[in-house]
Amino acid sequence: MKMLVAVGVLLFVPVCAHAQAAKPCEELKTEIAAKLDAKGVKSYTLEIVDKDKDAEGKVVGTCGGGTKKIMYKRGAAPAETPTPEASKP
Repeated sequence: MKMLVAVGVLLFVPVCAHAQAAKPCEELKTEIAAKLDAKGVKSYTLEIVDKDKDAEGKVVGTCGGGTKKIMYKRGAAPAETPTPEASKP
């Protein structure tokens, strides 16, 4: 009986650890950006890409249960396109 309980505990612990390790990609990206900002890093981009996709930069995190990765690239952030303003009458 003790052996059965021990085996059950050993099987349950890795499942709990795996469930806690999986984070939503946007949440992890936000946390990484906050850490970079706190360190005073300027002019960078973070991009979420598929795990198998070749992307320029350094992998700084994985998310989506290991199906995606977050890439860090130094340099200026891409310019945001201005939204067209509604014409004024």
